[in-house]
Amino acid sequence: MAKPSPSHNRKKELVSLGIAIKALRLEKGWSQEAFADHAEIDRSYAGGIERGEHNLAIINIIKISTALGISAAKLLEIAQL
Repeated sequence: MAKPSPSHNRKKELVSLGIAIKALRLEKGWSQEAFADHAEIDRSYAGGIERGEHNLAIINIIKISTALGISAAKLLEIAQL
């Protein structure tokens, strides 16, 4: 399991991204576990992302956006980044 980023934990950009991801997940009616399965990431990592604890690698942004059925650019736009 990835540990929260000590230098980036809870930065406003990560929190905004996490809020957007959680809202999109809930629109699909998915639990964190179902979302993590679709995105091929660990469930606890998904929870940390939603809380703004992790500075995501681009590959994980792509996995997440693909699972949510949108482009990475659209995900970042929704997060106002």
